[in-house]
Amino acid sequence: MVVGIWSSVRANRNTVGGYFLAGRSMSWWPIGASLMSSNVGSGLFIGLAGTGAAGGIAVGGFEWNAAWVLVALGWVFVPVYISAGVVTMPEYLAKRFGGQRIRIYMSVLSLILYIFTKISTDIFSGALFIQVSLGWDLYLSTGILLLVTAAYTVAGGLTAVIYTDAFQTVIMVVGAFTLMFIAFSKVGWYEGLLDHYPSAIPSVTVANTTCHLPRSDAFRLLRDPVTGDLPWPGLVFGLTVLATWVWCADQVIVQRSLSARSLSHAKAGSVLGGYLKLLPMFFIVMPGMISRALFPDEVGCVDPAVCQSVCGASVGCSNIAYPKLVVELMPVGLRGLMLAVMLAALMSSLTSIFNSSSTLFTLDLYHRARPRATERELMLVGRVFILVLVCISLLWIPVIQTANSGQLFDYIQSVTSFLAPPITAVFLMAIFWPRANEQGAFWGLMIGLVVGLVRMVLEFVYTVPACGQPDTRPAVLADVHYLYFALILLTLTCLIIAAVSLATPPIPKESLYRLTWWSRHSQEPRIDLPDAWIASDPVTSDPSPEPDASLQSWWRKTALWLCGLSGSSSASRSPAGQEIKLTSLQEEPLWRIVCNINAMLLLVVNVFLWGYFS
Repeated sequence: MVVGIWSSVRANRNTVGGYFLAGRSMSWWPIGASLMSSNVGSGLFIGLAGTGAAGGIAVGGFEWNAAWVLVALGWVFVPVYISAGVVTMPEYLAKRFGGQRIRIYMSVLSLILYIFTKISTDIFSGALFIQVSLGWDLYLSTGILLLVTAAYTVAGGLTAVIYTDAFQTVIMVVGAFTLMFIAFSKVGWYEGLLDHYPSAIPSVTVANTTCHLPRSDAFRLLRDPVTGDLPWPGLVFGLTVLATWVWCADQVIVQRSLSARSLSHAKAGSVLGGYLKLLPMFFIVMPGMISRALFPDEVGCVDPAVCQSVCGASVGCSNIAYPKLVVELMPVGLRGLMLAVMLAALMSSLTSIFNSSSTLFTLDLYHRARPRATERELMLVGRVFILVLVCISLLWIPVIQTANSGQLFDYIQSVTSFLAPPITAVFLMAIFWPRANEQGAFWGLMIGLVVGLVRMVLEFVYTVPACGQPDTRPAVLADVHYLYFALILLTLTCLIIAAVSLATPPIPKESLYRLTWWSRHSQEPRIDLPDAWIASDPVTSDPSPEPDASLQSWWRKTALWLCGLSGSSSASRSPAGQEIKLTSLQEEPLWRIVCNINAMLLLVVNVFLWGYFS
């Protein structure tokens, strides 16, 4: 499979160091649309979560919470990243704290998170959509999805990914709204959903249990802080911890904003993404609930034998809610359009993740071990690494099928809550507290990782009991919601960072210029910390002369073409001065005002929706 590094280099005829410049000079509208569709693999299953144990509109709060964090991305985080002059998130931490171990740790942990929460879930969700729509075997569907993704990635590059995301977002929104109107008409519009959802009970139930009954608070966004399946303090505050990592410190997301033409374009892209994030409640979450109301025996099954026969997973079939709705309600032509759009969006998510993963591995890990590695070597290593990454993700799919009562959405959020809060803490402290130093950040990350891994291992050892079975899990699992755990882990990490930082020497002020929120506008020359390993051109040109093209064998020509190295060494590079990296925080007054007004309007609408559905 030819993905990742090859795609970026081939499309832009650029060096590996130009990955995140591949999408440079992007306008605001493709950035905003791409932010919307970048996590569609998990976003699709927000609607499915509305049918299961976390039934109801509360899961829509995950999308509405993103609007606030997207504003923080454009107004707080991106200005610091731009002033620091970085292209990857580990690179920012390396400049901010110095040393090597934090950058290496962040790269490794980001790759682990990509495997367990992004690549594997996107592959699984796309394969599940194919399985439900066409009736194919899950693993056959997975293989086809990967093959098509490989062919799709031939177009390559972050630029192609962003513009394709933007185009697919338009079609996806149109198709989703079409399905929404069809579904609401079938159930009797919103009043009909209010009447039918509480009575969406499967015909085969488990005796002496209530797990087959829809939740009584299904239409409430803010639920009881103790007994609620998504307690409101966790939904409001704990979720923000996870969302800050996803939208403000994750390479897959931030790389889009760093490709903007200007800071105003980055802000406008964040606002557009925030507006689009208001929509999934209506065209994904509520249709997911309608699917439960229309097909309670399939989507709402609780008997393990019935669920196994319906969807191949004995723990529940809520994951098929949205595909089931597409197959049963959409006309034939529109059904094909929806299938094509959803798969294309999922594949676009995969190519974005492959791009980010290969960049992190080659520039932050492999090139660190082999600083004199040639461009061609990095191309080949990137291809092999992506193959390994995909294989590991495929092996993890059976675990996803049975995790969190079969609800993919809950699986994604819970795993993120175990591993992401320490990262969020480090970025927050790095940006807002100049006194934080390398020792504090490192030990905060290490202790936070250990605590998070302990909780994650316990989650997989003590699985959620099936319907009718007693809950024998330890109290730390049964009584401490994963969103509460995210808050606890963030607080613990911040305390460790503060304590260790105060007990060790501070970072000199002259090494922090343009690396914190308070110094982002500084014009003072910065003295980089030792061993920060920040190179302006980290890729060594291939010193070996290229043989004459007419003398190369056909297989060699093909291999070089696939790696984007079919031309000469000089031809594979952009012209001098063409690699434009956004470093200025200057904005035109008019567009700054327009962005600020739209950000305020977005937040006002968001607050109204939270209040209306609370």
